This record gives sequence, C-alpha cells and structure tokens, in this order.
Amino acid sequence: MIETDRLRLRPWREGDKPGFAAIVNTPVMMTHFGGVQPRAKIDAIIDREIANQARDGHCMWAVETRGGDLAGVCGVRCSGYSGTPVPDVLEIGWRIGEAYWGQGIAREAAEASIAWAWANTQRASIAAWTSAANDRSWGLMRRLGMTRRADLDFQHPNYPGDPIGAMIVYAIQRGG
Repeated sequence: MIETDRLRLRPWREGDKPGFAAIVNTPVMMTHFGGVQPRAKIDAIIDREIANQARDGHCMWAVETRGGDLAGVCGVRCSGYSGTPVPDVLEIGWRIGEAYWGQGIAREAAEASIAWAWANTQRASIAAWTSAANDRSWGLMRRLGMTRRADLDFQHPNYPGDPIGAMIVYAIQRGG
C-alpha cells in the first residue's frame, strides 16, 4: 500500500496476529500501555484495525521491512474519545518492535503515513497522544514537526484515574 526505501505499510491480515503479539506484547513495549496483556486483547487491536481499514480505507497499518519481516504498526485512523478534547480526529500512531529501535524505522513509517494522509484525506490536522513519561514517542512527534497542544490533553478513558492514562497531545496542521 505504502512503500518507502526500507518499509512497506499495508493492511493487516489475520495471519499477522501471532507475529504482532510477539513484537508488541513485551514488558518493555507495554510499559506505557498498562503492561503485558492477554493475547485476546492484543489480537483485538488487529481486529479493530482490519475494521478501520474496511470502513475508512486506512488504519494503523502493519509495518514490514522490504525483506518481509513484521516490524510493528504505524498509520492513521479516525479516532478520538467522546467527552475529551479529541472526540473525532485523524490520529497517527506507531509501535515499532524493540529490535528496530534506533534505526529511524518509526520516523520513516510516520512520515510516509502523514504524507499519505495529506494526499488522501481532507483533514486539516493530524494528532497524536501518549503519556508524558513516553519521551521516545513525544520526541518523535516533535521530530515530525508536530506541536504540543496542551489544550487537547486528556485522561484516556481506558485508564480512569491512572497516571498512565494522562495523555499529552501533539498535532500538525496541513501545510505546516
């Protein structure tokens, strides 16, 4: 679907579930997502993205190397949470496996996703959120040219009252 020099971003397949779980459901990867989760919860992430792709024509796509190895997830989806400052936004997100950290994979995938969104949607902005402790993620948001939007910060509804759910928001504007 999207190809870069080193990566392919594509829709998810049912057969991706075991590889995805192996990549993302580790103590280090799940530090900012409530810790290691039951496999069914990880599989449900893929199910939601398959549904997003079918409904919207885009999602948080599977990221694979040109050699065909699954490296993680990155893309854009219609997202947000009612009752928060981000009820209906175009969200960009990523989770790249530890084996690929420090290689610029997340940035390459995110830049390709943003370019795709500007070319294929009419949205005026793209937002991303993470916990304040996830400096790797918000650091990438800054490198992508996103700007901190404290006015959009919110408590993630899946983590009520938990500090891990205190989301900080960054956004980029079309043409920005």
